[in-house]
Amino acid sequence: MMARPISSALRRAALATVLVAAGTPAFAQDATGQSASQIAAGQPVGEAVLIPNRVIYPGEAIQSASLKQVTLIPGKHKPDGMATRSEELQGKVAKRTLLPGRYIPVTAIRDAWLVEQGASVQVYFTAGALTISAAGVTLQPGAAGDQIKIRNIDSGKIISGTVMADGTIKVGAS
Repeated sequence: MMARPISSALRRAALATVLVAAGTPAFAQDATGQSASQIAAGQPVGEAVLIPNRVIYPGEAIQSASLKQVTLIPGKHKPDGMATRSEELQGKVAKRTLLPGRYIPVTAIRDAWLVEQGASVQVYFTAGALTISAAGVTLQPGAAGDQIKIRNIDSGKIISGTVMADGTIKVGAS
């Protein structure tokens, strides 16, 4: 009896199954996947980078438990504009969905907000020895160093100021 040729649809399905089952990204291997004999033999060890090990949603703080360290295959380098070290990701928040096994673009993360929109804050104006303070409500969220808009509670005027590290707002002369 003669064997029937495999249909192209079945062949594509089998190929897709093999590719999906492979699991490990082509550009990296688990950090623990490199054996001591490879290191001892003097084989080049690739750069270690961090990638998400689960989906990280927008607005979610990036925790070390949601990251996995992988070692790039020798000769491969991370693309520019990608955050892959713990110093770059520590205390950051996702601006968009981060997928497991993918690099994290620097543009997809931000600092955590120090002041939220609608929060009551102290607003300070300083000129030499003169300091004026007022109560205000933030009209937008901001991290330390960000320029945001605030509504003065007493006058109702909208002013711009810089978020300080202690959560207060510093305004300048206009």
